[in-house]
Amino acid sequence: MNKQFNLYIIICFLLLVSLQAKGQELSFADPLGDHMVVQQNKLLKVWGNAEPGAIVRITADWASSPVEVVADSFGKFLGILPVPRVKRGDFSSHWLRISSNKTSVQLDDILIGDVWICSGQSNMQFGMDEAVNAEEEIKKANHPNLRLFYAGLNFSNVPIDDINGEWKSCDSSAVRKFSAVAYYFGSKLHEDLDIPVGVIFTGIGASAAQAYVPREVLQADSVLNGVYLQPYLQSDKSKEKIDGGFSFEKVTRPYLLYNAIIHPFKNLSISGFCWYQGESNRHERESYRLLTQSMIKSWRAAFSQGELPFYMVQVAPFFYDIEDPKMADYAFFREAQEEVTALGNTEMVVTMDVGEAKDLHPKNKKPIGERLARTALNRYYGELQVDYQGPQLMDVEYDKGKAVVSFKTESIKSGLQTNDGMPPKFFQVAGADQVFYPAQAVIEGNQVVLSSKEVKKPVAVRYAFTNYPVTNLENKAGIPAVPFRTDNWQEPDWK
Repeated sequence: MNKQFNLYIIICFLLLVSLQAKGQELSFADPLGDHMVVQQNKLLKVWGNAEPGAIVRITADWASSPVEVVADSFGKFLGILPVPRVKRGDFSSHWLRISSNKTSVQLDDILIGDVWICSGQSNMQFGMDEAVNAEEEIKKANHPNLRLFYAGLNFSNVPIDDINGEWKSCDSSAVRKFSAVAYYFGSKLHEDLDIPVGVIFTGIGASAAQAYVPREVLQADSVLNGVYLQPYLQSDKSKEKIDGGFSFEKVTRPYLLYNAIIHPFKNLSISGFCWYQGESNRHERESYRLLTQSMIKSWRAAFSQGELPFYMVQVAPFFYDIEDPKMADYAFFREAQEEVTALGNTEMVVTMDVGEAKDLHPKNKKPIGERLARTALNRYYGELQVDYQGPQLMDVEYDKGKAVVSFKTESIKSGLQTNDGMPPKFFQVAGADQVFYPAQAVIEGNQVVLSSKEVKKPVAVRYAFTNYPVTNLENKAGIPAVPFRTDNWQEPDWK
């Protein structure tokens, strides 16, 4: 009886799917649309919906011949076209067409260039209309060959293919609510490379990193399963019906955002990812490093384009309503973020000089977007003359009560300076008692010499290693020094 009933259910399900698919109109998948940028020099996957079993003919004006594929029993099709490398200054408009059963659908005003995905929480979502010099910057944001896609928010328990949003040419209207960091990133690449650039924003404020990681990835790792997945699956929240509505709690739930706003793009050929997130995970350390590295690996696996570049932004200084200049819990979190970059083809952008100690959402986003672009120009595009690293610690020598800080040569090719002409701020030294005191800092050539009356024999140095130091030390390319500590002393209990 049970076997017959189960067979009946399966037959009904298949009939329902067949009836739904039978009337399915020929259409492109949501990420494909008019005004889009097609990734140059890679294979373009063209996917969408058609009648089950129907032949779909895919044609593009740049391709020498069409491709024909057959839609599966669910009415899904996928074909592949080669895309040529674009030349500097080539902003030619192209078209892409699918045809089946005497019906055709065509996408127009397509450009061939580079596509980047930008994601994260509120500091990545932060719109141009709220940024520094907003109206002036928006007014001049007229870049018809820079294309923007703002993905609509959604949540899903299972991976889905649908995504809300459309491609738009960059003008004052399209850019007003678009991610400021993503816009400045894309516009600098567009200007420097002189090719079309497409930028996709797909993220949401207050979101936690675990929300962007597939469920099976979390489940496969004992740490991630225990810290993130099981507490959610064992809670009443996991039994709720999931819809697209926002709540501050929902954006922290594991895997829901990956399923709904990352997975739909996985067939898209791209250049790489930019990521600005961390505030919602700030109390974590080792688990966050592992979580973010696992997220990067899972995205690379889903997009199936090798070790795609991943450029992340370190969280900015913020006091979290505690005015204590010695507090350093946020500094230990920034350290965990930096450790993520041990994974290949990842880089981190520093924001310590453009943060606002009492504003979680600093408004000066232009330097952040442009630093991401400088990173891409050097690391992805091979423009090695473009400086992208701030001064990074190489070693510290202790001599006659002083500490002499040296930096990696490649990070100070242009030399050291401060952005305000004052001595470097926020250096600390400690002796064997492990108590840190502010240090006087002097730039001598390409080194910084530290001293403190309170520490006669320093054994450890920290730089910008507290919660909300807005720094001034940089190289002469204007890129800020990376926070560091030389000790491995245990983090205090801040409660």
